[in-house]
Amino acid sequence: MSYEWIAVLMFSTMLLMMVTGQRVFGAIGFVAVVAALALWGPGGTDMGFSAVMKVMKWNALLTLPMFVFMGYVMSESRLAEDLYRMFHVWFGPLPGGLAIGTILLMVLISAMNGLSVAGMAIGATIALPELVKHRYDKPMISGVIQAGSSLGILIPPSVVLVLYSLIARQPVSQLWLAGIGPGLLMAALFIVYILIRTWMNPALAPPMPAEERAQITWAERFRLLRAGVLPLVIFAAMMIPFIKGWTSLTESSVVGALAAVAAAIIKGRFTRQVFEVATRQTLAITCMFMLIIMAALSFGAVFDGLGAGRAIENLFLQEMHLTPLQVLLLMQASFLIMGMFLDDTAMLVIVAPIYVTMARSLGFDLVWYGILYTITCQIAYLTPPFGYNLFLMRAMAPRDFTLGVIYRSVLPFVLIMVLTLGLVIAFPGIAMWLPHSIYGQ
Repeated sequence: MSYEWIAVLMFSTMLLMMVTGQRVFGAIGFVAVVAALALWGPGGTDMGFSAVMKVMKWNALLTLPMFVFMGYVMSESRLAEDLYRMFHVWFGPLPGGLAIGTILLMVLISAMNGLSVAGMAIGATIALPELVKHRYDKPMISGVIQAGSSLGILIPPSVVLVLYSLIARQPVSQLWLAGIGPGLLMAALFIVYILIRTWMNPALAPPMPAEERAQITWAERFRLLRAGVLPLVIFAAMMIPFIKGWTSLTESSVVGALAAVAAAIIKGRFTRQVFEVATRQTLAITCMFMLIIMAALSFGAVFDGLGAGRAIENLFLQEMHLTPLQVLLLMQASFLIMGMFLDDTAMLVIVAPIYVTMARSLGFDLVWYGILYTITCQIAYLTPPFGYNLFLMRAMAPRDFTLGVIYRSVLPFVLIMVLTLGLVIAFPGIAMWLPHSIYGQ
């Protein structure tokens, strides 16, 4: 069998195992181990060992538990509740106001953790009950929470961009800055969509009742504005020293975690239970990520050893005679298809080394390309059959939020994400203006 067909067999076997419900790291790792032993014999076991050692040397991964811990401290200490109350009071009188407030809440939460899972947890526990109470349309509720939480992997501090920086050898600070523009643009497009839909059909998202609005004094409205200052202080305490070069990436993540703990202590909400839940959840998510990364690195080593990267590059450039833009669009399309089956971390570690090399050879800016990859990851979070946020929503939402409702709810938001991807491809300055302004060309 040719190496190309072996690579196809490996990839299809891995996808088949995932369809049967196997854990992501188990499916990837099993295929990697079996293929390595079949191709190279007992010496193939060194690939898995090398993957473990490689992960242990990636110092930037120390930021992962810090960012996750920071997000869970915000959630468990109810600091996020204060934020949502602020948006509830100020935007509730508008049709769709609570949905807009939920998107804005997710933007601020994204600036304090690097994953979408914390945003999903906050959205499902804080925003969802209020949206249901105010008789919002179920697909609107589900779509807003899932789409809003996905902003966590694009707006800094993004763990996905940290992992990409390790593989592409690009500065994390520039990647984080490049993610701000597209992230805010996507959030703005979500809000525009909500406004248009509620203008066309106000019954989808009715405004706050007049009697409830009458109970809120202007003094309380301005008092609640102070809740919005807190996340900005935490974000500034973490990002400014890092961008200025005063702290390393790992040190900045620790500063962010300590700032979140300090905020919870000042509010009098940092209890033993908050610390225990945040620590347990951080440990569980960190271990899951590490297992996926190690399995994916092993798979990627076998995949690359077969020459799959060179075969794909030769197919696109030599045999199909595609232009650089056509190759870029094909790569993004393949990421979207793979995202229906693969975890974003696995997809990054397995395929990105191949595509990053191609993007570099085609003359594309790798910081800009990293933002394109991250947006496709966001889309993958919301696309069936294995969209990460789809299953999280099903697990956290009430029973009347069926899979049909959840799947149907994400369609307009996926289209908005695709539109954002197209805009960033057509106008790279959306992503690159901020890093160029701070660091130069």
